[in-house]
Amino acid sequence: MTMSAGWYLRRLSRMGPREVGGRAGDAVRRRRWRSARPDCPSVTGARFTAALPAGTIAAIPPDAAKRLIAEADRLMYGHAEYFGVVRDDLDDPDWWCDPKTGRRAPWGYAFDVPYRNEDAVGDIKQIWELSRHQYLTVLAAAYAITGEERYAERVAEHLRSWWTANPPLRGVHWISGIELGIRLLSWVWIRRLLDGWPGAAGLFEDNPVALNQIWHHQRWLAAFPSRGSSANNHVIAEAAGQFAAACAFGWFPSSPRWRAGALRSLERHLRGNTFDSGLNRELATEYHGLVLELGLAAVAEADAAGVPVPASIRQVLLRMTDALAAIVDSRLRPPRQGDADDGHGLIVDGAGTDRWASLLATGDTVFGRLAWWPAVTGTDVRTPLLAALIRPYPTKGTAPAVTRPASRPDHFADAGMTILRDPAGIWCRCDGGPHGFLSIAAHAHADALSVEVRHDGVDVLADPGTYCYHGQPEWRQYFRSTLGHNTLQLDGGDQSVSGGPFLWTRQARSRVLTVDTSDEGVARWSAEHDGYQRSVHRRRVELTAASQELRVVDEVRGPRRAVQLAFHLGPAITADLADNRAVLTWTRDGEDRSAVLDLPGQLSWRAHRGETEPPMGWYSAGFGRKEPTTTLVGTGFADGAEGFTTVLRFHG
Repeated sequence: MTMSAGWYLRRLSRMGPREVGGRAGDAVRRRRWRSARPDCPSVTGARFTAALPAGTIAAIPPDAAKRLIAEADRLMYGHAEYFGVVRDDLDDPDWWCDPKTGRRAPWGYAFDVPYRNEDAVGDIKQIWELSRHQYLTVLAAAYAITGEERYAERVAEHLRSWWTANPPLRGVHWISGIELGIRLLSWVWIRRLLDGWPGAAGLFEDNPVALNQIWHHQRWLAAFPSRGSSANNHVIAEAAGQFAAACAFGWFPSSPRWRAGALRSLERHLRGNTFDSGLNRELATEYHGLVLELGLAAVAEADAAGVPVPASIRQVLLRMTDALAAIVDSRLRPPRQGDADDGHGLIVDGAGTDRWASLLATGDTVFGRLAWWPAVTGTDVRTPLLAALIRPYPTKGTAPAVTRPASRPDHFADAGMTILRDPAGIWCRCDGGPHGFLSIAAHAHADALSVEVRHDGVDVLADPGTYCYHGQPEWRQYFRSTLGHNTLQLDGGDQSVSGGPFLWTRQARSRVLTVDTSDEGVARWSAEHDGYQRSVHRRRVELTAASQELRVVDEVRGPRRAVQLAFHLGPAITADLADNRAVLTWTRDGEDRSAVLDLPGQLSWRAHRGETEPPMGWYSAGFGRKEPTTTLVGTGFADGAEGFTTVLRFHG
């Protein structure tokens, strides 16, 4: 996808004067850097002092270690999968090749590479992902656990290959700050996990090539931070990686300045990216996880290096952890809201490790679990590693500065998220919050007033997910669209207006009207939004525990409008639609389950599955992956006379 002149004008219109000035300065600096590439200052006597405390590796649970080693062995054989594409070339990877399209990114000055143009570069996510070097942290962790040098030798071989193929400011891997930040964090942990290997110092602190790469990465991040309307999760990754490297690799004259600047940025943007309730302001749950992982990793480096951090950083991470504990379902799955690209801050675990359980386990160790937190039964490698470095949060006896919730929150007013639950395992997320974060709301979807419903962790009324960012505009549009969510569309248009794949030029404003979860028998929620000019869409949701019934009532206030009401079923659900009634069946843990969905009789209903022209009836479990699922769409008109009532009744 190549950005048009119109896109640049729309993008410019979402910037303030300060951001425009900053970006103009960046452009001047990029031109100057084209010909002025200083050498890394000479470093003598560098030592790595941020090793893991004695006994840390022994604290890793055996089953978590077993999963990790199995993953490391797959990588040693060259096997991996990224975004639905299986790779068998990881024994000797081509750092510039996209395995999905077969295209190779062009060589040249980094800022000249047209990375948004898939025809010229390939799928940029596929190219960038491997060079985050998070698979190398897995191999390094396998060395730390087993002591087998073959893992360490493979890591060294690949790092030297990457450093040779990607000199500073040359090529596709020097374009995006989030990539540089996460890569630096990976290098810190690789050095830490290889600390017992005789070749570790020769690979890093005694290696002029490594020193040059580390210095140029930090110089780049100090010069080109994400600004203004782009200061979302990217700036957190930039600051966390810069800070981690300046703490663990503090060997350069500029290290104290870089460390102080990154810490200021991290503190400012962690607060700015997080609601007071603890939810991430991007309203994209996977980015909540990414930011929390990055923040915890940064605090680990600070504590390992003895660098004081503002109390507000730990407080934000504590609130984020409590919020995560509050919103997960009975199987520890959080909402599927907004964009998701499978991005992680630090990977040292094998396949099958639950990301969200891992974060809650770390939160338990660092902050202490509250009585209402869900139980975490799984194990992971990352928690004991982080816990060995992070100073525990103040205990009750020291009067922590943050007042933590005495009971499980179900309504997050600032984020507009409400979770309705019942003891039988029904979980319903209601969306009445802001469209997204900052002026472009980059990772938002047009999903105002949507609902997401699960039963015992199974998606019944599902959020379809994200699937892609670049290169496939019709699919990007579908997965972000109003019709791509469990909500109501008027006159065939989205509630919010898209100006590009990460840009919204008009954003619907939602308002929660009622939340009542005090009645143990019936939980109620209602909200409205103004995204449809001349009309207001209002929705009421009621969950009745005794009958295991969820009732959704939609009203359109305004002139007569064409209506499409969509309900996307999860991939495990089979639907038998007759007129306006759908019988839903699925299997959970070997047991047959069922529900009945009674749909508004004023609308004509049709089931869609796996359609492509246009896309309809799809579910994306992860970035780059999609599978057919059933979507029920009702078509008709709203004239303000009466609402559209949908009733979902679970059996047993």
